[in-house]
Amino acid sequence: MELAAQKSPAEITTAELAQAVGITQGAVFKHFQSKQAIWVAVMEAVQQDLMTRLQTEVTAHIAAGGALTALKAVFTAHIDFVLQYPGVPRLIFQELQHAKPTALKDRAQALMLAYRQLVVGLLDQARTQEHISPHIDTHAASALFMGAIQGLVMQSMMAGTLAGMKTQALKVYDIYAKGLLAPVPQPLKEAQ
Repeated sequence: MELAAQKSPAEITTAELAQAVGITQGAVFKHFQSKQAIWVAVMEAVQQDLMTRLQTEVTAHIAAGGALTALKAVFTAHIDFVLQYPGVPRLIFQELQHAKPTALKDRAQALMLAYRQLVVGLLDQARTQEHISPHIDTHAASALFMGAIQGLVMQSMMAGTLAGMKTQALKVYDIYAKGLLAPVPQPLKEAQ
């Protein structure tokens, strides 16, 4: 992932991977059948690490402050994860651009599905606890939650720096949370 933070994962050679790990290129292929298999293993490790971190935040915050507090902790933990592993979004964004299915794309989609289920579950709990508007579509709110993080990451990547992303993320989350609390506006009546 350190290599992916420095350059496009598609451009990383198995020789570079071997050198980064401190083994020979031949030794790489004793453990993995292909470069794609290496990236799948990386994505499996990413999914395990990220989801464990997020679930830890949920467990730590759900009892103390409720689902909405846990949701903010998940948002912040994800931003912290990106700051620690900036190569992960690069790998995911690159893979999701492929039109055809790949094992790595399947793994990235599985990560996104597990993440979405976690967020929808928290939003459903927050609605049950009456901490958000009862009219909130939790699936749409989940898409917006994930899209906010993806947008922050993409903007930081385009700017060439992650500096300031956490500060910006907290401001974005506050706007998001206010939208969850707001009553749903009534449709305008047509003028007669």
